Amino acid sequence: MQIYHVKFAVDTAYTIEISTHRVMKKSEWLSVARTILASRRIDEIEEQELAPSGEVTYQFSAKGHELIQAVLAANLTHGKDAATVYYRSRPFVLGAGMSYEEAFAGPLARAGSRNGGRDIGVVHHLPNRNGVTVLPASGDVGAQYTPCVGWAQSIRYRTEVLGDDTWKGAVAVAMGGDGSTATNGFWAALNIATTQKLPMIFFIEDNQLGISVPGSMQTPGGNISTNLASFTHLRIVEFDGTVPDEAARLIEKTVEHVRSTGLPALIHAHVPRICGHSGADNQSYKTDEQKQLDREHDPVDRLRDFFLRKSYLDEAGWEELLAEVDAEVRAAAEAARAQPEPDPHGAFSKVFFDGTIPKHGGTLAEGLTAGAGSDQLQEEGPRINLIEAVKRTLDHELSVNPRLLVFGEDVGVKGGVHGATVDLQVKHGVQRVFDTSLSEEGIIGRAAGMALAGLMPVPEIQFRKYLDPATEQINDTGTLRWRTNGDFAAPMVVRIPIGYSKRTGDPWHSVSGEAIFAHTIGWRVAIPSNAHDAVGLLRTALREHDPTFFLEHRDIQDTKPGRGKYPGDHYMIPFGVARRHRAGSAVTVVCWGEMVHRVSEATERSGVDADILDLRTIVPWDKDAVLESVRSTNRCLIVHEDGWTCGFGAEIAATIAEDAFDVLDAPVVRIATPDVPIPYNKGMMQEVIPSVERIAQELQRLSTY
Repeated sequence: MQIYHVKFAVDTAYTIEISTHRVMKKSEWLSVARTILASRRIDEIEEQELAPSGEVTYQFSAKGHELIQAVLAANLTHGKDAATVYYRSRPFVLGAGMSYEEAFAGPLARAGSRNGGRDIGVVHHLPNRNGVTVLPASGDVGAQYTPCVGWAQSIRYRTEVLGDDTWKGAVAVAMGGDGSTATNGFWAALNIATTQKLPMIFFIEDNQLGISVPGSMQTPGGNISTNLASFTHLRIVEFDGTVPDEAARLIEKTVEHVRSTGLPALIHAHVPRICGHSGADNQSYKTDEQKQLDREHDPVDRLRDFFLRKSYLDEAGWEELLAEVDAEVRAAAEAARAQPEPDPHGAFSKVFFDGTIPKHGGTLAEGLTAGAGSDQLQEEGPRINLIEAVKRTLDHELSVNPRLLVFGEDVGVKGGVHGATVDLQVKHGVQRVFDTSLSEEGIIGRAAGMALAGLMPVPEIQFRKYLDPATEQINDTGTLRWRTNGDFAAPMVVRIPIGYSKRTGDPWHSVSGEAIFAHTIGWRVAIPSNAHDAVGLLRTALREHDPTFFLEHRDIQDTKPGRGKYPGDHYMIPFGVARRHRAGSAVTVVCWGEMVHRVSEATERSGVDADILDLRTIVPWDKDAVLESVRSTNRCLIVHEDGWTCGFGAEIAATIAEDAFDVLDAPVVRIATPDVPIPYNKGMMQEVIPSVERIAQELQRLSTY
């Protein structure tokens, strides 16, 4: 065993094992060189021309990072490989097949850019062109890691469970700067990849800076490799990322190791950041000596020396190559500048599935469609609880859709803390119904990666409050179809119990909070009030093509109000269609979830002839049914458990005021939980949550207004 020592920009030496392997051919090096030189020239044109002229408003250079990225791209050609990238990853995306014109069109916000002008040009995505799919990037630091681990798990699932040998040997690579190793997403993915032994590479480009903050502030001692040395199943390779032959040898060897073993690895390459963080950063925090050290480690200069030393090119040949690349890049810049501006009205499209088939993500991208459903009830057997209705639906859909996976904390052996997955692991296997680490970031981010890999993930979050750590992944997933101009999609169904329970409440387990979901772009939201609707809405969500929150109220999961007979294995309910719970003529009452039953009881107590509408879904919500009812009764009461300020009832009230003001005989009234947490004490809890008595009183007052 030969030991290779290197030390660059850090105080600690390290060792790595080197073995015999193939050597990149001259033709491969020439291709890599073109990518590196093109990336450098694109950066220079943006910095020197397009940014000063105001044509490019966000400029992020990759100067110093180009070599390792281009070499990595040259090694990801499997066909099912995938990579998640970040804002300094343009050299890699060029190597993956993005054209020079597309590279310019993104920052220029032209119609021909990868995102159609919707996103900044360095937030990349690219369908498979050269053997690797560049998954949609995020503008958030560290958000790239857990979707990548989801793709890595999908490689194993599609190979071992679906028996698809075309995925065998594929790898997933998450690229990031050293600053991203301090994030929640990095550690969540690292934990999943190492405990589950997944074929994932953490590709860390270490320039020892997070904007202006030194690496010692991101990880103790400033060296992530040293800190992770004790991680089981993780191969760690650390080197100078500016030395061409050494970088190529170690990257190629590590990729092959992950392909052959299926185990994760960390590639830790030290590189200079010759530029500022962005075009607006003058690097005033760097000394002249630091800037000079960066320039001395310029990988372009070292690549030139390598080419001359290997006799791949002589001085004249190198200059000719520079001139050729410069001409190609300059022509691409002018072509991009000549592209039209995108249609402004295009900004309103592609938030949800509109019939356009994405290139990656969900089953539609691979030509698969779900079986036809029915809106006809075919009731069978005894009455069942809402939670049993959910379980039976999951069981059937697992049976008919081999790409569906159910996972979350305690959903496996235990069967879920609410019992919705009892025995499903026994019946469908540990690779289809499985437990996860205690990380909501990991659960939702992993689900996004699985969806992008053509699976249908159904993660469970135990309680609404515990979704909070996954907010970044939730927002990124919802806008993914829009941000990629329809090229990618990540349909999934996230099940979450919400609200107070029959036993008690408290600030942590009793959050309702659906208004936040309604405000989260790109997500559909269902809140069934009974077993029938739970089956129909869940099956629809599982067979359609958008990310969906499926919210199950805790108080009606296993109590009488939510019960009903199972409506059959084909029963489906379209989203955005309210159910008339009770017909009436005096007052329109709009509600959803558990409040439907409180409103029903209050109506009987009050004697008011109320027209009760159960929305069933709030994204989309049935505006037409609500307005039609209000135009008939001339009065409206809105009841929900979520908080008062900016609750979804405010949206309904505003719509009525705008579209049906002329028919109102009374103000639109809301009853909701005041802006306080749900208390633990039962008496306090009942005081806070909208009560039957209060609803009845308001119905009587409103009916005689």
